[in-house]
Amino acid sequence: MNTVFTISTRGQGLYEFTRDVADWVQGDGLLTLFIRHTSASLLIQENADPEVQVDLLNYFRRLVPPTTDPSMSYLTHTYEGPDDMPAHIKAAILPVSLTIPVVQGRMVLGTWQGIYLFEHRDRPHSRQVAAQLLS
Repeated sequence: MNTVFTISTRGQGLYEFTRDVADWVQGDGLLTLFIRHTSASLLIQENADPEVQVDLLNYFRRLVPPTTDPSMSYLTHTYEGPDDMPAHIKAAILPVSLTIPVVQGRMVLGTWQGIYLFEHRDRPHSRQVAAQLLS
């Protein structure tokens, strides 16, 4: 069973799409999610306290600032904007695929876990996440 989830983003941040995936899965099997972009990532993260998402975003902004920051002057891929190469670096550090067990039509996630697309670019994007459920 396969599908593609489309997630609209409004710029850098974490966008939860757990409910979309939960509504799609069925039966028993192993779910694989794969983001089809090189400047965004996928995460399983806490979904109870929104401060977690804010702190993650701020941490990665500090870890990999835009190319306009003097500490990033060594980067050469700058023609797509000051957020582009840092977005590629973040996507190289963070996962671009997730594997989740599915039992009796439910993902086996922890109580506070949600599935997030982590957008690393400043401007809005329409991101695609390919899903495959193998039983």
